[in-house]
Amino acid sequence: QVQLVESGRVLVQLAGSLSLACTASGFTFSGTIMSWYRQAPGKGRELVAYITRVGLINYADSVKSRFSNNRDNAKNTEYMQINSLKPEDKAVYYCQAPRYWGQGTQVTVSS
Repeated sequence: QVQLVESGRVLVQLAGSLSLACTASGFTFSGTIMSWYRQAPGKGRELVAYITRVGLINYADSVKSRFSNNRDNAKNTEYMQINSLKPEDKAVYYCQAPRYWGQGTQVTVSS
């Protein structure tokens, strides 16, 4: 059974930082491209970053300078750090493997 379990701090101050983690099970994590999506209130789900099996990373233009991703294949875990949080970063963040989704983590930015 495939599981993607997300964790991370969910209430962060404006201009602060947070880290999200996604731990996977039930499939060969090391051989799978992993992605993060987010969905802001009233908006569609958007891809923010993906990381390939060998660690190549692609970011959406809107987050490129502030998001930092990596993966630890030994721990079946991918990570995403968000720096200099902005109000528009408030969203539900989802970890994704092809055809599978995490439960989502609500990130709230306080001023």
